[in-house]
Amino acid sequence: MKKIIITLAMVLSLSASFAFTGERAVNNRALSAFRTEFAGATNVDWTVGNDYYKVTFNMGEQKLFAFYSGSGEFMAVTRYISSFNLPINLHKSLKKTYSNYWISDLFEIANGDGTSYYVTLETADTKIVLKSTDGHWSVYQKVQKA
Repeated sequence: MKKIIITLAMVLSLSASFAFTGERAVNNRALSAFRTEFAGATNVDWTVGNDYYKVTFNMGEQKLFAFYSGSGEFMAVTRYISSFNLPINLHKSLKKTYSNYWISDLFEIANGDGTSYYVTLETADTKIVLKSTDGHWSVYQKVQKA
């Protein structure tokens, strides 16, 4: 009986320690900054990278992704958006210059330098990633599909 109690106690203590390892692995500075900046966030999920932390969470109806450096400093926050959420000049430019492409990915990134947009456009043969710079699109990456 004594062995069963000791074994059960060990299993419970190991399970409890594994249940909290995800948050403990995150830098306290990053945790504190996140809790201050995004108070009220729900469905919070941390991912630990090589030299960064990514936190996926909801603010109201929106899903956001925040990134912190290995030392816990805020780097950026991103979110997926619709083309209708782009600034008018960027939306208009996409429609005019890339009318034969479809949008497969579009997100906004905000950091200390301001707000930028990245859009992935595709045709049957080509995939292009554009980045907004000073209110204009520039080619970030271009790939020919096989």
